[in-house]
Amino acid sequence: MDAIAGLTLGFGNALTLANLGWALLGCFLGTAIGVLPGIGPALTIALLLPITFTVSATGAFILFCGILYGAMYGGSTTSILLNTPGEGGSIMTALEGAKMARSGRAGPALATAAIGSFVAGTIGTLGLAFLGPVVVELALKLGPAEYFSLMILCFVTVSAVLGGSVLRGLTSLFFGLMLGLVGIDLQTGQPRLTFGLPELLDGISVVLVAVALFAVGETLHLAWRYREGKVDVLPVGRIAMSRSDWRRSLGPWFRGAGLGFPFGVMPAGGSEMPTMLSYYTERKLASPAAQKEFGTTGAIEGVAGPEAANNASAAGTLVPMLTLGLPTSATAAIMLSAFQSYGIQPGPLLFTTQAELIWTLIASLFIANVMLVVLNLPLVGLWARILKIPQPQLYAGILVFATIGTYGISNSVMDLVLLYGIGIIAMFMRRFDFPVAPVVIGMILGPMAEQAMRQALTISQGDWTTFVTRPVSLCILLVALAALAGPRIYGAWLRRAAA
Repeated sequence: MDAIAGLTLGFGNALTLANLGWALLGCFLGTAIGVLPGIGPALTIALLLPITFTVSATGAFILFCGILYGAMYGGSTTSILLNTPGEGGSIMTALEGAKMARSGRAGPALATAAIGSFVAGTIGTLGLAFLGPVVVELALKLGPAEYFSLMILCFVTVSAVLGGSVLRGLTSLFFGLMLGLVGIDLQTGQPRLTFGLPELLDGISVVLVAVALFAVGETLHLAWRYREGKVDVLPVGRIAMSRSDWRRSLGPWFRGAGLGFPFGVMPAGGSEMPTMLSYYTERKLASPAAQKEFGTTGAIEGVAGPEAANNASAAGTLVPMLTLGLPTSATAAIMLSAFQSYGIQPGPLLFTTQAELIWTLIASLFIANVMLVVLNLPLVGLWARILKIPQPQLYAGILVFATIGTYGISNSVMDLVLLYGIGIIAMFMRRFDFPVAPVVIGMILGPMAEQAMRQALTISQGDWTTFVTRPVSLCILLVALAALAGPRIYGAWLRRAAA
């Protein structure tokens, strides 16, 4: 099915009353949690994973993608009005957005962020619709050896890029791999890492681990670092852009989208790098008069470009997740676990076996983009008031919902012990700068990598050189090696050059 036919099918399904309702709910929740500092889309989707046991797959994924897009919109509100970026992708927005707000121009800053998010989200979703089938065609030509090498690349890049050091990232990854190995070995039928507990024979639920890491762990860490104080929210003012603001924002919107989408598609590309590149690009390209506003009264280009890059990268993360089954961010990893809850395995065959679901989901992303502009511009005063919710009550509510949702899935006390045990580990991981995203990615992709490795060895009759004698597999492994060793070699060269 080509993209045009797929989108026609998708819009026919997405425009039903029920699916429009899921999209609206996702956009509203996503914007609200994007506004709240420290409460990101990964935490929220993890908290809502138990609904996969009662809600249809189409409704659940429309809700989750609405939350993902909405959080990108809402993060700019916190950055501009509170000078507190809720996630890495909003840091660059805060640099100029907060200065514009202090200069009495919060309205234009919020407007260019919302419209830029709409432009970039639309471009990114178009990229997903038209690039996805192309990636699928290429992926169908790959064998088990290439898939194993791709997963090694994903492991390495996620572990090397996220967190303060490669060692910490790899430690988190191996913790996730260990969790993924718990249960019955499908090939030999022998129990692994169950410690004699019958409750662990079926393995540890990915839903449970995701909620523990992103809901319980994040909440305990935020509560640990909580300092009581008054929240100073800058006034919003009139939400409008002058003709000059439009002219200065138009180029940054498209350039930011062009930078953000490819980084979202790449393994562990993330939103931090494209937003930084967008910011410095706009600073270089700005007129002399506008350059004087950077770092002083706030330049609108410094809000428009990074915010567009942030949203486009969010759309880009869906491409490898849907077409290859490879999550390149924490949110994508949790969404992958939601697919597995429905017995659906993302990958090259997904566009064939679940064509109606996928095209309905892509069409709903276009609809969500329109909804988000309508929600963000007129209701910005409401989002500003959400910032005044007392954080202790917010943290307590998250823990209550996490506990009820986890226990409601299995009615198992062991699951609650695991929930808070892994949650406490996640709290200390954040305290000592160990990234938690590699844990989820290792847990989900670990068993898949093991199966791909075993299939490749079976086909090659136990010949381990199959991973380096196949050209595509060898190239992927060399890229992984470069991602792991490259930064160390470059750092050593810089130190020698400085000496």
